[in-house]
Amino acid sequence: MQVWILTIAVALHVWGLGGEESSSRGPQGPTRPRNVLFLFADDMQAEAIAALGHPVVKTPNLDRLVQEGFTFRQCYIMGSVMPAVCVPSRAMLWGGRGLWKVPTDLAGTMTLPQWLREHGFETFVTGKWHNGRPSLARSFSQGAAIFFGGMGDHFKVPVFDFDPTGKYPPSARRIGEKFSSELFADAAIEFLRDYRGEKPFFALVSFTAPHDPRTPPGEYARMYSPEAIPLPGNFLPEHPFDNGELRVRDELLAPFPRTPEIIRQHLADYYGMISHLDAQIGRILQTLQQTPFAAETLVVFAADNGLAVGQHGLLGKQNLYEHSIRVPLILQGPGISRGQSRALVYLHDVFPTLCELLGVPVPAGVEAQSLVPILRGSDQTGRPNLVFAYRSQQRAIRQGDWKLIRYRVEGKETLQLFNLREDPEEKVNLADDPRYETIRNSLLSLLEKELEAAGDPDLPR
Repeated sequence: MQVWILTIAVALHVWGLGGEESSSRGPQGPTRPRNVLFLFADDMQAEAIAALGHPVVKTPNLDRLVQEGFTFRQCYIMGSVMPAVCVPSRAMLWGGRGLWKVPTDLAGTMTLPQWLREHGFETFVTGKWHNGRPSLARSFSQGAAIFFGGMGDHFKVPVFDFDPTGKYPPSARRIGEKFSSELFADAAIEFLRDYRGEKPFFALVSFTAPHDPRTPPGEYARMYSPEAIPLPGNFLPEHPFDNGELRVRDELLAPFPRTPEIIRQHLADYYGMISHLDAQIGRILQTLQQTPFAAETLVVFAADNGLAVGQHGLLGKQNLYEHSIRVPLILQGPGISRGQSRALVYLHDVFPTLCELLGVPVPAGVEAQSLVPILRGSDQTGRPNLVFAYRSQQRAIRQGDWKLIRYRVEGKETLQLFNLREDPEEKVNLADDPRYETIRNSLLSLLEKELEAAGDPDLPR
């Protein structure tokens, strides 16, 4: 299905890190969005979009967003304090703060939708909200098919209708009658079709796909033949050492050691989930184009974290490799150029970015950085470095082409050093190569400094 998206572009010329050029087009309409449609995926790899070069997965609707919008190719989450990576990831996004600066239930934290609501926006939610009922209640003025939880049977999602009291008692829960992505897309479509309010709106469509159980419906279950799917270039039967989380739930979805046949089946199912999700996104975007406010609406597509699915001998996201901490981020709509950037950014930088694009002030306490300078071409690099963490065992830092990961498991320290320009799949560990000793030591020193600034509670005090 082809979905034609009205694109409003401003003339600019942006270069990402590594010399990748971003294209631009001339102005065609409004230069500032009035509304936001936020499409949010669960457990989706940053590169699992055909237009970004993925050789297998079919995503025609996301492809059009890439082609007509602006894509951040190096957008990351900061990590997690728990195996359920999506909980702190979403808290950081909606709170605009780093990993140790925001509670996972968003208690006492101004959320992005709450802030917009207080500044005159109608705020709508459907799908997954994993940060507690109270934070949802104060953040949204409308909603439908709301799922409080992390995962479950996609064919039998327990959902709530919007409760203006914010209580959401167990007795009000019902089981959705459609596959999760269709259920949430239907709710979003109904909102867009029926919306007649004079206020601008912020509409969040928070899918649970392509999170496992990977059970794509109907034709999507047969869309990809496992035998025809290539293994990732960094496929391993098992992770080469103990990273502190090798037996977490996600990693138990397949036996050890991983076999090529099992991983190919997981990938076939994963891609089927993504293609079905893409089709539902297409339905939503097609509906948007049929509304009178399409030209005033900014579309955002992102995900809460990535996933290994066979890379490095892993299946889950409880690690700090690129496949798990890098996420897709696409903006398309009024005032947004067509192009891409390799600037280093965090997902929670979306908070002040949307505020600036919408002409809303940024609330006190938000420590994220607006991406608008990158969108306008005045910033080519983004953040000078990014720091990452997973529970107490894993820490990492990214600076330029270099990335260092430090593991501390049962009193043993292990280091990995990768040159991501030459080795984007993180296959060649340079940490013990004497030629890179200076780089390694410099990154270790910078890691400690950045962790202290970020408020890492596991640093020696």
